[in-house]
Amino acid sequence: MRKNQRTGLHVSAAGGVENAPENAKAIGAECFQFFSRSPRGGPAPSISDKQASLFKQRCNQYGFESYIHTPYYINFCSAQKHLSAAAPRIVREELVRGSQLGVKYVVTHLGSAKDYDGDTKSALKQVVSGLKEIYRGQPDLSTQLLLEISAGSGAVVGNSFEELGFLLKELDRSDVHICLDTCHMFASGYDLRTASAINATMKEFRRHIGISHFKLLHINDSMTELNSHKDRHEHLGRGKIGEDGLKAILQHPDFQKINLILETKHDGLLKDDLQFLKKNRKY
Repeated sequence: MRKNQRTGLHVSAAGGVENAPENAKAIGAECFQFFSRSPRGGPAPSISDKQASLFKQRCNQYGFESYIHTPYYINFCSAQKHLSAAAPRIVREELVRGSQLGVKYVVTHLGSAKDYDGDTKSALKQVVSGLKEIYRGQPDLSTQLLLEISAGSGAVVGNSFEELGFLLKELDRSDVHICLDTCHMFASGYDLRTASAINATMKEFRRHIGISHFKLLHINDSMTELNSHKDRHEHLGRGKIGEDGLKAILQHPDFQKINLILETKHDGLLKDDLQFLKKNRKY
């Protein structure tokens, strides 16, 4: 198993979390991401000691690093108190579940600031408060948290390096970092279509965040144009970022030690996406 720039994808954990490593292995992944609970709502199913043991056994057997993605409905900056209060509780639960399973990272979106009517500063302050609430009492967690860049649609928070950098600075924790997503970055106005554009984009990332905080990449092409603020994933080389841009990402120095997770549609082209990544990575 490769040590650097492993390629993987988001897989199903239907029937129990212990099935996720098997599903990843079956499709030829080298790492994987999954939901440990329904992304649409409802309480999280408990994870038994037997399930956790089998999950870790299979990951060790296959050499997998794994990641949990939080549910889609999380919103740290909702004006509805029951929603904003639920966000840190659910993320904390996922970090606890991840620690039980030996998962490396939990990846989360931050939510929409539409209730703030353009007052982004106040929305960001509420997000900081919610993120700090996750760690109230200093729980014993081995799984770390990644804040994912968003596509900028619907007043979502975290669609710029500036906002993500602000959140990291205010939170000031060594166990919270960043997950980038090529489709989201492109939709938010960060050009990735050429090597020179990627250099400029990553220069901005270094300026506002710092490369040491970059821990995981969701690698997806984009159905929509640069700065569209629409989150529409496309199979690799078939979208607006294009084959040349994606190849340049795989060759860029800043991405060499970063694992790659596909979030493209599970159809007949998914294996082509995995092959594209394995064929065009640097080493």
